[in-house]
Amino acid sequence: MTDTADARPGAGASTGALRMLQLGVGTSSLDRFAIGPLLLMISADLGASLSEVAAAASAYFLAYGLLQPLWSILGDRIGLVRVMRIAMLVGGLSGLASAFAPNVLVLALLRTVTGACMGGMSPSGLVYIGTVWPEGIRQRALADIAVAASSGLALATAGAGLLGDVAGWRVVLGATAAAALLVALLLRRLPRPPRVRASPPLRAIGTVLRDRRAVALLVLAFVEGALMLGSLTYIAPAVEDLGFTTTIAGLAAAGFGVGVVLFSRLVRPLVGRLTTTGLAAIGGGFLVVGWAVPAAAVTLATAVVGGLLLGGAWAFLHSTLQNWATGVVPHERATAVALFATSLFLGSSAGTAIAAPAADAGAFDWLFRVTAVLSVLLAVAAPLAIARSRRRRD
Repeated sequence: MTDTADARPGAGASTGALRMLQLGVGTSSLDRFAIGPLLLMISADLGASLSEVAAAASAYFLAYGLLQPLWSILGDRIGLVRVMRIAMLVGGLSGLASAFAPNVLVLALLRTVTGACMGGMSPSGLVYIGTVWPEGIRQRALADIAVAASSGLALATAGAGLLGDVAGWRVVLGATAAAALLVALLLRRLPRPPRVRASPPLRAIGTVLRDRRAVALLVLAFVEGALMLGSLTYIAPAVEDLGFTTTIAGLAAAGFGVGVVLFSRLVRPLVGRLTTTGLAAIGGGFLVVGWAVPAAAVTLATAVVGGLLLGGAWAFLHSTLQNWATGVVPHERATAVALFATSLFLGSSAGTAIAAPAADAGAFDWLFRVTAVLSVLLAVAAPLAIARSRRRRD
């Protein structure tokens, strides 16, 4: 694999480069969330329990998170663009193989490999933006990346349910794999960002972990992953548990992606007008209310409304935390972003696994109530941590 022309800081912040990054991140998100609406369908087809199939989804998130440092090391040594292309190529091939899994164990193993590879796209894209886009406008580019990720999520949750009902879950996994292979080919045109002299991996990790602000950010990312992505996995099964079809459940779960797209349009003009603390506080408010709605009563309407509000939380809170990750330890940006993504998806995996017994028992109301209560802690802690970090930097 060969990379193309260089991208200089500022000058390289082109619309074309951003669109290619959006395509890659959107496809990674599409693959990551496609399995949610298919859990019950896969469970019935493979003769496995919901918790066993959910474990396959949890393993995907776990591998997605754990291999972030490895992708960071590779990005420093062979280049970000090459890493993104390799990740999408191998992830596409393993994703295609998972469409033919004969049982839940093989499915879990192949989805683990797929998650490990798909995990190379998003953090590499964030490092690319952190390197090429100036700090003053960086969060706008990150908001655009969030729109791409949420569009992939919306397409996954709505389209996966519909396509799964029509053609089966294996066709869905095959389709997302084919999209990843196409992206691997198209990313060849993405300009190379400037190379940064890399520290030895253990030294880089140690540098990040010795920074108190970075450690606080990693803790927040883990909690966000558990409360947002982990619990979000069970929106579609909760709707199906009410008696609705997989298609309807997928459309309901797609409310989150739609919410991110809509509210991200509000984030862009507010960058520079509001402080990062203010943006995080708004996102925290969306998070609490978003989970409070389905916690009050699990219905089709509350699932949709709650998902839309959670999309607002992701647009405001998560993009702010992402922006913090790209600058918290500037001289070790790739490692900091990789550890941020690791924490996020380890939290997601933990949240999915912890909530699985409640979901298997059909206790979705209690699952969402506990999530809503814990969300209050994150909604308060995140703005306070960001404000404290800004004071220390100033």
